[in-house]
Amino acid sequence: MELISWNVNGLRACLTKGFLDFCYTMNADIFCIQETKLQEGQVELELDGYEQYWNSAIKKGYSGTAVFTKAKPISVSYDIGREEHSGEGRVITLEYDSFYLVNVYTPNAQRGLARLDYRMQWEDAFREYLLKLNQTKPVIMCGDLNVAHNEIDLKNPKSNRQNAGFSDEERGKMTELLDSGFVDSFRYLYPDVTGAYSWWSYMYNARANNAGWRIDYFVVSEQLKDKIKEASIHSNIMGSDHCPVSLEIAL
Repeated sequence: MELISWNVNGLRACLTKGFLDFCYTMNADIFCIQETKLQEGQVELELDGYEQYWNSAIKKGYSGTAVFTKAKPISVSYDIGREEHSGEGRVITLEYDSFYLVNVYTPNAQRGLARLDYRMQWEDAFREYLLKLNQTKPVIMCGDLNVAHNEIDLKNPKSNRQNAGFSDEERGKMTELLDSGFVDSFRYLYPDVTGAYSWWSYMYNARANNAGWRIDYFVVSEQLKDKIKEASIHSNIMGSDHCPVSLEIAL
């Protein structure tokens, strides 16, 4: 089974930059996107062979997630069952026979860590949500987690220390998640690979210079780690300030 995750940073713009070509070329079983930045009815997307599930933010042009899947799920749910974490279109969960798929767009702590307190509350609530799912079936979680976990996961760790996405607090919550029974699929296969990034600033020719961050992940339940066949970062794919990441897993 192959799964793809991509923060498209506005689906309507990405559609003009080869989004559908990439979809059909990859022909993945499940395709998850984040930061759709649209409301229901603002785009008509024809994807032959795929069921479509959307979760849009109340605020227009903000956040939003979607999942396109070849296999119809047993059930679909939106958000994480907590009112204080609803309304921003950040989570879609699909239940299948042998696993849950969770597509997430994690809140950004913002410049000056202005939203860090909320981010910490989110992290605890989201981890609790994943652990509850994991009691029933193993979980495959993917999306833009808005954190570079370790220094190896961004080009300039020293100058970015305590910036949003590389604060000690956010990194600590990522460690806490992994220590609670989950595996970062890319680092499981490639613990020492450097220069592997999934997001680049639009400024300072960051992408041309590969001055990036790895903030897009496939995280799986510990019991699935031996089923991971490949975890890839498709840095050659343009269309967003993020590139797609993928997971091949034997399920």
